[in-house]
Amino acid sequence: MANTVLKVEGMTCGHCAASVEKAVSDAGATGKVDLAGKKVSVEYDEKKVSLGAVKAAIEEQGYDVV
Repeated sequence: MANTVLKVEGMTCGHCAASVEKAVSDAGATGKVDLAGKKVSVEYDEKKVSLGAVKAAIEEQGYDVV
């Protein structure tokens, strides 16, 4: 399992955090949003999902991974 922290711009509320966490989950990873820090901690199996796929899933929800 790999762990990384992604900086995500555009999250402003609990709904935003839930949307990002769901996108990460749908991509096949686990995410925990830190709304105040504008970041999401992601845990994923590199054999099953790429970090690029996780970033793309977040960006598809309208947020910017920087």
